Amino acid sequence: MEMKKRITLELRNRAPEKVTELVLDNCRSSNGEIEGLNESFKELEFLSMANVELTSLARLPTLSKLRKLELSDNIISGGLEVLAEKCPNLTYLNLSGNKIKDLSTVEALQNLKNLKSLDLFNCEITNLEDYRESVFELLHQITYLDGFDQEDNEAPDSEEEEDEEGDEDDDEEEDEAGPPGEYEEDDDEDDGGSDLGEGEEEEEEVGLSYLMKEEIQDEEDDDDYIEEKGDEEEAEGVQGEKRKRDPEDEGEEEDD
Repeated sequence: MEMKKRITLELRNRAPEKVTELVLDNCRSSNGEIEGLNESFKELEFLSMANVELTSLARLPTLSKLRKLELSDNIISGGLEVLAEKCPNLTYLNLSGNKIKDLSTVEALQNLKNLKSLDLFNCEITNLEDYRESVFELLHQITYLDGFDQEDNEAPDSEEEEDEEGDEDDDEEEDEAGPPGEYEEDDDEDDGGSDLGEGEEEEEEVGLSYLMKEEIQDEEDDDDYIEEKGDEEEAEGVQGEKRKRDPEDEGEEEDD
């Protein structure tokens, strides 16, 4: 009773339209249903109700997006035809440990067109002669029965399937994006080219300014040379005049 109250409280406290996975194992059903589980769980994809004392699926809510349904260790003996109406997209169904005895009960699952895996382990039907061959012949759509295909190859775990799907998605993304590093190398080359161009421009600018400075310096040197030459000529002229004046001065002194 305490377990039932706790499960009911949890269902009421959740936003059912956002729930995709729900585990209600070991709670107790009442009149073939669990209080709080209803059609408002419209996004539900995985539902587990193991060992809840279910005797029938007649009051199971319509869950159109449900893909995996765990109903092991209950008291279900028939009425499986409702699953095609209420859970039409089921791919996995676990009915192990129930009261299913004959093939006519399983025949109702033919309308589950997407069903790939069915588990009837520990049901009385498994004691029938040619049980596996008969079920595979009756349900052409399934690939795995009790965890193995017709060639006794074991079914992959759901986690492995998800990993494989994730790897495939990653590969597709890599193919779309192209080989890693390709664009980075191109960017590096472009950056290198631009840097080189800037360096050459700087060298050209430096070279021009340097040449201009040299020309200016040469002109200044020439001006200095001309001024020095003029100064020398003036000095020589002064000395010549002094020399001319000296003899004259000497003559005047002799006359005196």
